[in-house]
Amino acid sequence: MGSDPIFPSGILLAAGASRRFGGNKLAHLLDGEPIALRAARALIAALPGAVAVTRPASPLRGPLETLGFRVIECARADEGMGASLAAGVAATRDAAGWVVALADMPFIRSATHEKIARAVAAGADLVAAGHRGERGHPVGIGRRFRDDLLALEGDAGARHIMRANPRLMRLIECDDAGVLRDIDTPADLPPPPGPPGTTPS
Repeated sequence: MGSDPIFPSGILLAAGASRRFGGNKLAHLLDGEPIALRAARALIAALPGAVAVTRPASPLRGPLETLGFRVIECARADEGMGASLAAGVAATRDAAGWVVALADMPFIRSATHEKIARAVAAGADLVAAGHRGERGHPVGIGRRFRDDLLALEGDAGARHIMRANPRLMRLIECDDAGVLRDIDTPADLPPPPGPPGTTPS
């Protein structure tokens, strides 16, 4: 789907510093796979040819390229999410729009990314996945906001664009609780499985 010019490009933001996690959370294993790669698989399945924005010399580069991503190293990653998103948009400036996913949200289903992509392809300017009325990720952004995205800096990401254009914002309900689950600290990780023969409390 993602190679069709009417569909938006996927952007995986994987350049965070993991300060609250106390280590490289994107490389932390979840069911035997790094958190970032689990999130990446869901996005690339919905939008082949997606780009991933990483920090310079990130160890994620090779694995992401193996999955099919074009990796963009953001020299300004320390400035925050806004700088990373601007770098991703600059690398895909001819896209029909963008579906923006976060590498620390590994529980989102591929079908959810596709649902957001289809909404942007159908002409929506600003959309976000929601679950039970609560807004989450990924978000979809139409091409009309390209210049605004290219001008992003700091850590705001696309939030100020959405707040400045509430009439254009659409919440798309998804049967996917993963749209609300990010991993910021070790406490956000699922509990480890118990010994064989036990059930979680």
